Amino acid sequence: MTDWTELSARASFASHRLIGWIYWDPVAVDGCAELGLDVPGTYYITSRCAPLAPAGHQAVAAAYYSISPAFIQFAMALAEERTSYDAITAVRDRAVVEGLHAYVPEVCDGLAALAGPLWEAADALPVSGRVLFAAHRQQPRPDDPLLSAWLAVNCIREWRGDTHFAILAAEDVSATQAGLLHNAMLNYPPDWIPRSRGSDDAALAEAMADLEARGLASGGRVNAAGLALRDDIEARTDRLAERAWRHLGAELTQTYLDLVEPVGDRFIARIDATAGPEWMPAARERRTDTPEGNPL
Repeated sequence: MTDWTELSARASFASHRLIGWIYWDPVAVDGCAELGLDVPGTYYITSRCAPLAPAGHQAVAAAYYSISPAFIQFAMALAEERTSYDAITAVRDRAVVEGLHAYVPEVCDGLAALAGPLWEAADALPVSGRVLFAAHRQQPRPDDPLLSAWLAVNCIREWRGDTHFAILAAEDVSATQAGLLHNAMLNYPPDWIPRSRGSDDAALAEAMADLEARGLASGGRVNAAGLALRDDIEARTDRLAERAWRHLGAELTQTYLDLVEPVGDRFIARIDATAGPEWMPAARERRTDTPEGNPL
């Protein structure tokens, strides 16, 4: 019998790695800098939000949940002043194909062969409440099967992200608190994740005070109850995210894992080399040797 809980969690984690590296890929970053997006972080914001950008920066900030609305507004204004979202997407797409062939050439043919089934899985997902996913799914689909497969996985990953944010909202977890809880779950250096997303001292103090009032933190740190809540949110997200992988089927999901899992560390190495060892936390294993000091 298929253990869909485990299979879904593995497939989601592998997908974070397959997709996430592109936001720190030097080819993509340099290409967008040539378009005028020469401020660090603006390529990530604008390339990921491109399908939703016509709705405006407030809609994008809502979809991104825990990233600074002020920085999103800045990045989008820069893009609209200097280039176009079509140009940004084209740079991203070229870098995806070039990077996959350069970094993980052995998976390219197998991943390309999954393009059709992966899109069938993405198309089977319900759109209600998943705005960023919906915006990505309605984009034109390329003829290149490798890029097409990557974009299908990106859609499935965005569906999971929208679902995760809905659970955070249902638990009344604020943007800064989401970063604090994730930071504690991964045992990152103190406050690294929320600060990387734009939370300042005042926002951190307010968020921590509320967590303490709710019994989810003590002494300025997320406690065991807070970690239990964050673990439960992750598990609930994974259970709901089974939907895409169940549609793909156990055999093809395992085929996907056999391709992507063995090269996951290579994607992380690319991020480490170009951005540093903390970026793309969703693609990172939980640590045991950092200063955070939260119970594991």
